[in-house]
Formats: sequence, structure tokens, C-alpha cells
Amino acid sequence: MPLYVYSITAKDHPRRLDGLHGVGAEPSALRTVTAGPLCAVVSDVDEEIRPKRRDLTAHQAVQEQLMADGAVLPLQFGYIAADDLSVREALAADADGYLSTLARLEGCAEYHVRASQTDDAPLLQQILADSPEARDLNERIRGGDRDPALPLALGEMVAHEVSARLEALAAGLSETLISFSREYLARPPSGSDFLNLSLLVPDEHNDRLRVAEANMAREIGSGIDLRFSGPLPPYSFVQ
Repeated sequence: MPLYVYSITAKDHPRRLDGLHGVGAEPSALRTVTAGPLCAVVSDVDEEIRPKRRDLTAHQAVQEQLMADGAVLPLQFGYIAADDLSVREALAADADGYLSTLARLEGCAEYHVRASQTDDAPLLQQILADSPEARDLNERIRGGDRDPALPLALGEMVAHEVSARLEALAAGLSETLISFSREYLARPPSGSDFLNLSLLVPDEHNDRLRVAEANMAREIGSGIDLRFSGPLPPYSFVQ
């Protein structure tokens, strides 16, 4: 029977799964498949598993419960294996790699940090205050100068300055945040974000990270939305 695979753990992980249920409309019991020093947490499935909210929640609950008791290699949602034998073969094929990754993730959780500009007015005022050239162009336009080149020149100047300042802000935030992590992964920002950072943070640094988060949000001020999420299973640091 096909299996839905949630996570890989070491054999000595407690794997307390009481009170949890698997994915599917009629979820079967969670169980483990063991191969040498490793276990996979699985449940039997007899249907196609789609990313419904019910199943996404069940998948995540299993990861979080396991992570509370030790290191875990969380699989992304939707991983299906043919049967128990195929799971054992997969575990045995790269046992040393899985054990090495578990050791690397021990005592850590993932945090995501994103930042976006929600209001350009504060930064625009800053640029006009700091740049005599931009301020002069703005005053000429506001004073009634109809030269069509002026708005274009001001727009290009402001766009360049905004990009440079947000890039510098992202670099400064990253430098501070990375200091709390064991590993990090910087992804290209999307949408209105100018920072998209994943951190692998040791448990002993959690409180310091939260203090830094509050301090940074206060120092950045208005116009910038700084968003933290975590602690999370370390999906980004498992291959």
C-alpha cells in the first residue's frame, strides 16, 4: 500500500505521536518504518493527497511535534512512497547523509525573515532631506517649472536612491540576523519584499533573536514592514 512520508528521524528519537492524525479524508494511524539507525514517520494512504488546508495542517502538526523532541528531517508536503520496502531502501541508501544532517540540525529551528516597503513617503522625505539635487528638482516642479525633463530626472534619481537604500538596509538587517544563526539562506525577494532570509537558529539564541527583532522594528520606523515567522521545522536546510 502507498505511504505518505512525513519526516525522517534517528531511531532513538521519542516520536511521540499520540493525539496526532495523518493526512487524508479518513486518515490512518501514524507509524514508523525503520532501517538501521533511522526511522521514517508515515501513514498509509489510499487516495491522492492534495494540498488542502486540513492535510497541510496535519502534515505541519506532525513536524512540529517531532521537532519538539529532537532533530528531524521534515519532508515537503506531498511525498508518497510505494510501500514500506521502498522507504527502507531509501533510508539505507543514504543513511550516513541523513545522520549527518540530523546532527547538523540538532537543537535548531528555522526562522523566516521578510521585509517590504509599505509606505514610500517616509523614505522619499528622507531622500529629499539628504539630497540637495533631488530637493532642488522637487522645488522647481512644485514651483511651476513646466520643463518636461524635470519629473523624469527626479523620478530616476529617487528610484535609484530608493533601490540603493533598501539594498543597504537589507544588507544591514542580514548582517545582524545572520549572527544568531548556525546557517542561513538568502533568497531573491519577490513582490514588494526587499529581504527574504531563512535562518537556522540554535535554541539558545531564540530569546536574543526576539530582542533583536523588536529593536530592529523600532529602529527602522515607519514605512517598512519587518516580518518574522518561527520557530519552524527546518525545511530550507534539508536536501
